[in-house]
Amino acid sequence: MASLSASNHVARVLSVANHVADVDASSRIANSWRRCLVSHKLDPARQGPPQTLTEAEIRHVAEPMEETIRLATPELDDLARVLRDAGYCVNLADVNATMLFSRLPAEADAKMFLDWKIYTGSNFAETFEGTNGLGTALAEEKPILVHRDEHFRAQWHMFSCAVAPLFDQAGRLAGAVNITSCREDLERAAHQLALAVTMEATRRMEGAIFRGHFRNAWIATVPGDGGSGLLAYDDDRRIVGACRSARALLGLTDGLIASGIDLSRYIRFDHHAARGADEVVELRRADGSVLGQGHVAPPLRARPSTPRRDVPVDRFDSLHRLAGRDPGLIKSVKRLRSIGDHNLPVLLYGETGVGKDVFARAIHAASNRARNHYVALNCAAMPESLIDAELFGYEAGAFTGARRDGSKGLIVQADGGTLFLDEIGDMPIALQTRLLRVLENREVWPLGALKPVPVDIRLISATHRDLGRMAEEGAFRADLYFRLRGMEVRLPALRERADRDDIIRQIAREEAPDCRLSDEAWALLSAYPYPGNMRQLRHVLRLAGCTAEDGVIMDADLDLPPFGGRAAEPDLAAAERATIIEALHKHGGRVTEAARTLKLSRATLYRKIKQLKIETAQ
Repeated sequence: MASLSASNHVARVLSVANHVADVDASSRIANSWRRCLVSHKLDPARQGPPQTLTEAEIRHVAEPMEETIRLATPELDDLARVLRDAGYCVNLADVNATMLFSRLPAEADAKMFLDWKIYTGSNFAETFEGTNGLGTALAEEKPILVHRDEHFRAQWHMFSCAVAPLFDQAGRLAGAVNITSCREDLERAAHQLALAVTMEATRRMEGAIFRGHFRNAWIATVPGDGGSGLLAYDDDRRIVGACRSARALLGLTDGLIASGIDLSRYIRFDHHAARGADEVVELRRADGSVLGQGHVAPPLRARPSTPRRDVPVDRFDSLHRLAGRDPGLIKSVKRLRSIGDHNLPVLLYGETGVGKDVFARAIHAASNRARNHYVALNCAAMPESLIDAELFGYEAGAFTGARRDGSKGLIVQADGGTLFLDEIGDMPIALQTRLLRVLENREVWPLGALKPVPVDIRLISATHRDLGRMAEEGAFRADLYFRLRGMEVRLPALRERADRDDIIRQIAREEAPDCRLSDEAWALLSAYPYPGNMRQLRHVLRLAGCTAEDGVIMDADLDLPPFGGRAAEPDLAAAERATIIEALHKHGGRVTEAARTLKLSRATLYRKIKQLKIETAQ
């Protein structure tokens, strides 16, 4: 469409309601304009920036997408490099159209985006901003190009947006990849080409997300008319996952996958020929007809990355690595080894960001349930009205808006495996009662069901709250608290760990592998108290690795906001605790020698060990 004045543009948009606009009345743009006018009650003449979240709100919203963002970042960075000179910004948004990842173009073009608040934290849902690439692509779950005056709001007429929806490993909408340009010299055809590039990059991101989620499964790439699909299956050749295109290609549903249906019901091939990193095999349909050539990749655990077969693999290796040299964690891992495969619930306690989910996954991997599902739910991130249905499931037609075939619920999905309930302290009291009944009876009553479903799960819970005190005050069910607390593991804050320097070095190698730390940067990292713990450290080093010049991270590259005030006094105690732990570790837990090193009397050191709740590994 040609550029129009704001008033003419508004008149044109309004004419869509009467089906007299000079656009295809059945086009997606026209349909979106009508939604904005009729359903969303929006005004195309409204001025002003989009809704933008605060940094704290961004962190809260981004937390459930951290793994998705991590797996998608390499492709997003490549996409940004390819499109940078054409003046495009690149964004990854969640399903609500909130931008959670942004790469801006060169400085001259970047100023426009900054002035108009098109960056991380901005929300472009169609219900707020009208027709736009990001909001409309998410509303329709289809790729789209919204070119200049096709935007609903007149003020966005200088932008062109090309967007591809992003789907997760189960074929569910997970967000969208958006590219936006304000360059007037680019015609629609150029943006169409950029959209094609974005769609291809998004498909690669979906592949990375799928492979990351099913890293312990075999993965087959199946050819199809609409592009290839990905199937994950276990050593018994039962399908454990399928991407969106594979589901459409083969007619797979959540119910069929959850039932452990055999791969041979859909495709057949010589499984024994697929032993390399990514083998080409001839695929046939179940009836024997040729489907085409596909690829089969073995599980990451089965790939020949470490040829040392003479060293037996200890299933507790991951837990030992997470414990590092911290005496308290070493003791906890010893206790976890001693309970072995006993179905004892574990309660993890620690501040936000210490890695409770990572520790829970390691416990699952070390158990006899490792080959079965690990299912996680963040009770704080899920609206109260949805936790019930997500956790316990429901039958078809149980309530308005329910899926046609119902939902098994996370507890049933975890049958035979591990259920991880993060931030269990935020679970509503009514649901605590239902969860307690599940743990006691080993069965689940989905909403609308006529009979219970038997389940066998190992429960791992996590919280940053004092559940014992909450139980005393009536804010948490005491009987459930003692059910959850089969074994309690305290995960110390990063600032409290005796091996903090080891952790900083290891995470620096992982997040900025091509960089080294300057002395000034190391001093700053070593002294900082990390209120956000491991998660904050990873983000800081990931950003520093991107901004460092000549492969050297300077102190100016470290985004470490001031952290003091009321927290200063506890930090002194944390520093003292870390010093004592280090001295004890150095002297093999011998208090007399540690006291001599610290220039304290033995009685004083014993008192401080008790006061600071220091555990020894012996």
